[in-house]
Amino acid sequence: MSTVVAVVALSMASTGTTAAAEPDRVAAKAATQWLTSQLGDDGTLRNPLNDALPDHGLMIDLLYAAHASGAGAAAEPVVDYLDDQRHASDYFTWDGLLPGKGFDAIIVGGYAAKVLVAAEVAGRDPRSFGGWDMVAETKAAIMRSGPHKGRVSSYSKNPDFADFVSNDTNIFGQALAVIGLAGVADNDQLAIDKLVTQQCAEGYFRIFFGVVPTTEVGDHVLPNGYKLSTCDEGKPFDQSAPDNDATAMGLSALLAAREAGATGLDAPIDRAVAYLSGAQTAGGGWGGGVLTEAPNTNSTGLVVQVLTQVGGHDAQVDAGMAYIKSAQVGSADAENALAGDIGAIAYNPQEYQAAKATGVSGVDTWIRAGAQAALGLAQISFYDLVTGNVPDDGEQPPITTTPAATPTSAPTTSAPVTETATATRTTTVTKVVQRKPVSPRAGTQAPPPNTPPGQVVLPVPTPAEPPTATPSTPTARLAGYLAARLVDGDHIEVTQDGRTFVDYDGTADVVFALRALGEQQEAADSTTRFLLDPASVAAYAHGVPYEPSPAAYAEPLAKLRLAAGFLPDEFGKDIADLDLALTELRTGDGTFVDTGKFADASEAIERHVWATTATIAASDSDAGKAVQTLLDRQCRDGTFPVDLSVTGCGTGDLTATAVAITALNAGRSAAKSNSPANREGWSPKRSTALEAAAAALNEKSTPDGTVRGGDGQVDVVLTSAVATARTVAGLDSTPSARALAAALGPDGGVVTREGTDSNLPMSVSVAPGLAARSWLSAEHSPVVAVLRLPLRPADRATATAAAATQRVPAWMGAGLVGLGFLLAVTAAVAARLLITRNANRKNPTREVVSP
Repeated sequence: MSTVVAVVALSMASTGTTAAAEPDRVAAKAATQWLTSQLGDDGTLRNPLNDALPDHGLMIDLLYAAHASGAGAAAEPVVDYLDDQRHASDYFTWDGLLPGKGFDAIIVGGYAAKVLVAAEVAGRDPRSFGGWDMVAETKAAIMRSGPHKGRVSSYSKNPDFADFVSNDTNIFGQALAVIGLAGVADNDQLAIDKLVTQQCAEGYFRIFFGVVPTTEVGDHVLPNGYKLSTCDEGKPFDQSAPDNDATAMGLSALLAAREAGATGLDAPIDRAVAYLSGAQTAGGGWGGGVLTEAPNTNSTGLVVQVLTQVGGHDAQVDAGMAYIKSAQVGSADAENALAGDIGAIAYNPQEYQAAKATGVSGVDTWIRAGAQAALGLAQISFYDLVTGNVPDDGEQPPITTTPAATPTSAPTTSAPVTETATATRTTTVTKVVQRKPVSPRAGTQAPPPNTPPGQVVLPVPTPAEPPTATPSTPTARLAGYLAARLVDGDHIEVTQDGRTFVDYDGTADVVFALRALGEQQEAADSTTRFLLDPASVAAYAHGVPYEPSPAAYAEPLAKLRLAAGFLPDEFGKDIADLDLALTELRTGDGTFVDTGKFADASEAIERHVWATTATIAASDSDAGKAVQTLLDRQCRDGTFPVDLSVTGCGTGDLTATAVAITALNAGRSAAKSNSPANREGWSPKRSTALEAAAAALNEKSTPDGTVRGGDGQVDVVLTSAVATARTVAGLDSTPSARALAAALGPDGGVVTREGTDSNLPMSVSVAPGLAARSWLSAEHSPVVAVLRLPLRPADRATATAAAATQRVPAWMGAGLVGLGFLLAVTAAVAARLLITRNANRKNPTREVVSP
């Protein structure tokens, strides 16, 4: 599109010469009412990845959606929490986790910009919001010289803390700063210019800044010989993948800046419009970026709102809105499991259709999808939001979401489970969820003890409805492959010596793989129910029918306990029984000893890690002993041996080290404790051990995120293990996920070589690495990752003044720069800094405005 055409289109849209696509603020307000019903009494939303603080970013997304739909008053509790109660700085500084220790001097620039926009949208004074001048804070985060000139940055006002901060703000943070400053008619040309450099020639914006090696000299060059790259400069280094979300935000920022008087932006605006216009799928939706390429409602919402602002794209806007509304719960759902969730918007239409039978699963996903999708339904631009050009609360009639009577369901062979879900902030509704009974194979013998593994039995195909869409993301494809391998939809079987057995351990591993992938959650739930059937527990954890007398095995008990922890309302008594059984196997020195004729007498690190993690989930006061046993086995180079019997080693095993990191960084879930409490009692040795183990794994990763075996070939299982451990430690493993995606075969499973069938055990092992997340990060996980690297001194349990002068380990900077991942290190404010791209639908495309 030429500049002239763009101007004409805008003019026609504003004068009414061309019929504009109509917003649907009734649907938008319904979405907002459901969203605000998810708020706690204090106006907060739970952070599913870490509960040290609420999810401020998602709360602000909700605030934007509410005002766009004309229901701003519904989000007033969020504004009250951020401004009147002065919690805004909990988000954009490090003071929230460690109040009163001076860490309010550390500013996360992109988050500051997001708060600035929130203040403007809420109609509050942005120069006095939560006790801070957010205009000044945002401008101060824009670097005026040096390698990051023009970039919205994370930085420390206190030089003593400068080395603790990694500059990790991305294009969303950059765009929000431009939008927020445009809202007060204070365009910052440096920030605008830097944003434009992150647009590739094709018109799209990438999501992350990148660094590339250079022979140039000057203050724009980093000390190690790298410089911040433009989008086009990053292409040879695989740093510039297209991202529709980032493009929509970048375009929103350029349009806002132009509205506020900035010049010279017509050409980049035209390129971005042309790119987004050509990126719409046949079904009317838009996808996001890497690993979220499939069309979804939150990406579509962002694109629709900005194309509405541009004007002249009515047919595409209408198709996009139709796509969003095809995933929204409406009055027609009054007789199904979604009766109490009128207005909610699923991540895609397929999830909405599935939820008709099961109800909302993964509320966090629905909130994130709905907050962004509502912007598209309302068709209110970010510039309109920050300048107050939004519909009044009284412009539309209130939306009634009073649920119908509890629907009756067809008879089932298992008793229904009653769940209470919030319908509004003051009204609750009871949903009846009918669950498929577990396979009659539950309790069938496992393979004979101490025998080689058998061959996996593939389930007999059963007639099924054809999928509405072919899974296009790697995580969806792999999850689909794993779910299809479940016999009767809930377990794995193997053949051995002509007989068929249930593979309980393989079944458990599939559960954790699906949790990590964030896909096929109904299959994960069904498989969990199969494992927790009393007959299955007896066979798996107690050796029935092989054991001649009572027996108990630590690793199976641990896996069962952790799997049950995802469904605590359903398996509360079972969890208590499993906790007790595991406690009885722990010795005074923190190890675990099986009982029975076929007991596992090994001292494998992996077995110990499962048992230790389960005791942490149980809030066992003696869990520290099990952790200490692990710490005592760490080798001098930071790795761990395969077996606990090894002490005083110089070097260990990468896989064992990757596994060990789970126990090193595991803490109790939200239901038990928040993150600061999780850190109580942590010894400096534990924090140091985590750093050293992550450093050892970091050294073995190649620039493309893979790990190679002794033959020089990529070892996909080891690559996944290392990537998963890095994720647990708070580091980005997206490059590894991209590399692992190449190992998927036509059926979605992992193939060992071209032309061969997919390998189920290998596919299970690769799942968390492909997803770039661990099951610890899955919604409702009974344990969470507590710390994120690089650690601040106070994240080490001592938190003394002397510790506050320690420096970030050098490997965390130099090592990642060597990989070309300066952006891979987060700002280390526990798991609340959700700045990296989420590789699964549990957090579909990340916060709309996260830096």
